[in-house]
Amino acid sequence: MSKALLTLALFAPIAALAAPLPACPQDPALIKQLDTEYQAAVEKSDAAAMARLLADDFTLVTGKGQVYGKKDLLDQAHDTALAYEHQSDTRQSVRFYGEGTAVITALLYIKALYKGDTLDFDLWFSDVYTCTPKGWIYSFGQAGAHVPHAS
Repeated sequence: MSKALLTLALFAPIAALAAPLPACPQDPALIKQLDTEYQAAVEKSDAAAMARLLADDFTLVTGKGQVYGKKDLLDQAHDTALAYEHQSDTRQSVRFYGEGTAVITALLYIKALYKGDTLDFDLWFSDVYTCTPKGWIYSFGQAGAHVPHAS
């Protein structure tokens, strides 16, 4: 192997890592829209939309310290014992870090029926969106403790 080919073989992977990410617009309205779309998909138990928006290695950590992955959330969407009446967020705030990370923080209101019990609460959350070759994707969520919904 020539020196030029050896050099290319050794440094091509490093150059690929340094290559810029695709254009992910740093537009707060876009991140808010994606997160609103995700919350609507959860409310409708739309597993296909959820799967499209979630990263394959997605992780959610709840205020009780429970950890869920993408498969867990998609399984929940198919759980007929859970029926959402309301799942939406307000008071959205978006921040960008570098060119590949967006964090949205918002207040989520959930009202649902689960195995005969009514769930009716608010919680604060922060969701991380990551720039990928497919565009922005929901990669991590951290939810606060549940508090009774103020009607």
